[in-house]
Amino acid sequence: MNDQQENKIASPSDENIIEITDMHKWFGDFHVLQGIDLTVKKKERIVICGPSGSGKSTLIRCINRLEEHQRGTIIVDGMELTNNLKNIEKIRAEVGMVFQHFNLFPHLTIIDNLALGPIWVRKVPKKQAEETAMHYLEKVHIAEQAKKYPGQLSGGQQQRVAIARSLCMNPQVMLFDEPTSALDPEMIKEVLDVMIELAREGMTMIVVTHEMGFAKSVAHRVMLMDFGQILESNTPDEFFDNAQHERTKLFLSQILI
Repeated sequence: MNDQQENKIASPSDENIIEITDMHKWFGDFHVLQGIDLTVKKKERIVICGPSGSGKSTLIRCINRLEEHQRGTIIVDGMELTNNLKNIEKIRAEVGMVFQHFNLFPHLTIIDNLALGPIWVRKVPKKQAEETAMHYLEKVHIAEQAKKYPGQLSGGQQQRVAIARSLCMNPQVMLFDEPTSALDPEMIKEVLDVMIELAREGMTMIVVTHEMGFAKSVAHRVMLMDFGQILESNTPDEFFDNAQHERTKLFLSQILI
């Protein structure tokens, strides 16, 4: 399947699912996010790249209130993200997140790790939650690991479990915060393959990553962040072959594509 065919399968809709307007975030005196404007359509796939400390991870952590923004607005699926706990809970139920580190409960089996969220948050019966867990473990190609514990799995397998765990909540959007950066090189492909499969099925995705091959083949838009700002945003072809901002050109000259 070539890139054009893939994009036709899951092209963005006309409907916005995330709208961020003039969003600012401080850590003490450090102005980590400076006037972020970002609109994401349903089924759109965005890759955010940039140097360490540029604000990439903080941006996506603000989208599900793992970090609190101090100025501007964030609207997710029609709900504004404020201090209203009910709205925060609703938005978190719609926004899945996969971290650099897997954050699995080591004392629970894989299937129990996956069933926990639906049981406690969505009040799904245990049997139904376990059936859903098995469905998504099959989807990420590790159903045979269901009864094992996280410590018995490789890093790549644990990250696929983390993806499946988010999918069990049936999210509208998936956020990925450098999901392959803690993995050994030979494990990266198995995680990216699962993410590519999600993209083909039309999942709305915002991915912070340095995997530029993934960005080229899967993203609708690639963005460069630095100094707490989105400096450039374009299609993969334009971003990689016709970068406009000098900072983007410098960044691309220093990474392997």
